[in-house]
Amino acid sequence: MTDPYTERGEGSAIADFLTEHAQLLSISFFFIICIVFFSVATEVFLSFGNLLNILRQAAPILIVAMAMTFVIITAGIDLSVGSQVALINASAAIMLSYGVTWPIVVVAMLLLGAAVGLGQGWFIAYQGIPAFIVTLAGLSILRGFALYMTKGFSIPINDVPGFFALGRGSIIGFPVPAIIALFVTAIAAIVINRQIYGRQVIAVGSNPEAARRVGMSSNWIIASVYMLSGIACAIAGLLIAARLGSGSSNAAVGFELQVIAAVVLGGTSLFGGRGSILGTLLGTLTIAVIGNGLILMHISPFFTQIVTGAIILVAIWLNTRIFTANFTFRLRK
Repeated sequence: MTDPYTERGEGSAIADFLTEHAQLLSISFFFIICIVFFSVATEVFLSFGNLLNILRQAAPILIVAMAMTFVIITAGIDLSVGSQVALINASAAIMLSYGVTWPIVVVAMLLLGAAVGLGQGWFIAYQGIPAFIVTLAGLSILRGFALYMTKGFSIPINDVPGFFALGRGSIIGFPVPAIIALFVTAIAAIVINRQIYGRQVIAVGSNPEAARRVGMSSNWIIASVYMLSGIACAIAGLLIAARLGSGSSNAAVGFELQVIAAVVLGGTSLFGGRGSILGTLLGTLTIAVIGNGLILMHISPFFTQIVTGAIILVAIWLNTRIFTANFTFRLRK
């Protein structure tokens, strides 16, 4: 009789490691290739000033991408993040122009972002409307509110040095927006890997009905990730307003594409139940490096949209056709 239990073949541990971390390794390799390519193609890419500029510009995308990772882990999507950022951006500028102190504005915008996100989450979780439909409607409605409030004009922000420090300041030579973004990333990593809430998000994304039967409040978990998305958009909108010194209804146009590209490129499954904070970080930096590198090469910034769209397509292809649950990496003997 043949023993059904056989000893692992030599090298299978390596194969298992490569299989488990295939997506993270692939985005790491792609990120390094981008760094090398733009370093060779341009003389200033690796300059300290340019690297700090990349971090400063990538900060809003990274912050929202962290929240989007939670959303996509639950098998959802938030197409309204760009419009939410624009609404916060415009609202903050209007409040500051009326003389409201900037700490109050910051708190008010965080509450507004949470309310908008939770409102969308309620329709998705408790009313059963697909996330695509709700957030697509939100994309239009929220941008419309921003346009209505500003009449299509940019609202200048004057003489608010404390607020400007959020977007332009630095600590020990490191940009404040980047510090905030890395702090948010650290919190996201701790929550998803070590906190009960993070495990619940993964469980709901894997099988919401099973999660409900073991006592988890699946509806609240789903609604809450959209609230997190709204808060992240509020932070991003404030950082953009502080960096530019103005608020505009045209802020963050196409922002949702960059955020979603960063998350799916980082290996978060569009079918839910699996995600990587480190992968999202690398995906965001890759998107930022590509955009910055193309500008330094004097290539039209509009070409970045083509590259971003291509990245989304390739990432989704890898997500659905290659890096699936049945994917295994085999080493030749």
